[in-house]
Amino acid sequence: MTDDDKRAAALAAVEEVKSGMLIGLGTGSTAAFAIGRLGELVRAGLKIRAVATSLRTESMARMAGITLVDFATVDSVDLTIDGADEIDERLFAIKGAGGAMLREKIVAAASRRMIVIADSSKRVDRVGKAKLPVEVLPFARGFVATRLADLGAKTALRAERSDQGNIIIDAFFAEMPDPCALAMGLSAIPGVLGHGLFLDEVDCAYIGGGGRVIRLDR
Repeated sequence: MTDDDKRAAALAAVEEVKSGMLIGLGTGSTAAFAIGRLGELVRAGLKIRAVATSLRTESMARMAGITLVDFATVDSVDLTIDGADEIDERLFAIKGAGGAMLREKIVAAASRRMIVIADSSKRVDRVGKAKLPVEVLPFARGFVATRLADLGAKTALRAERSDQGNIIIDAFFAEMPDPCALAMGLSAIPGVLGHGLFLDEVDCAYIGGGGRVIRLDR
């Protein structure tokens, strides 16, 4: 079962959490299993604090009894646990199906270690088949959409906005031979605030599938 695989990956990652850590809490269905487990450990006496990558995650963490810290007051995070929409052997990942990729990337960049947790359906030979979310300043919507098309993408505007009130454009690429070059191209577009390519941030991945968990290290 997919939920069993997600849960197994989450539980494996949570084993890395130590008392006294500041934890980055990711967004999505797999990250939710990690938050639930951390809540259990906190109730059993584990002393941690956390920063949340979305309003939804913040609400879940509060319900779990996890002490939250305003990320605006933080300069570094000990460990972040988050999901992914795709991840490959290089530990390149695509994230952002839930629309939180900008906050997720900021927290990941501040983290000494980032772990991705996923079920085996998210493991791919090479990232690039999943939709690539791009967070865009509303003022620049038409301009950015045109520039994305110039990069070879078909685009779709999401109905919902990000937690920051920005628009999200999903970019679909027929192929992605050079994710690093694409990431640089996206970041160079004025009006693009963030995108879902995580190429340097992930240090380790726990992938659940078939009753076992595989660990991938950078």
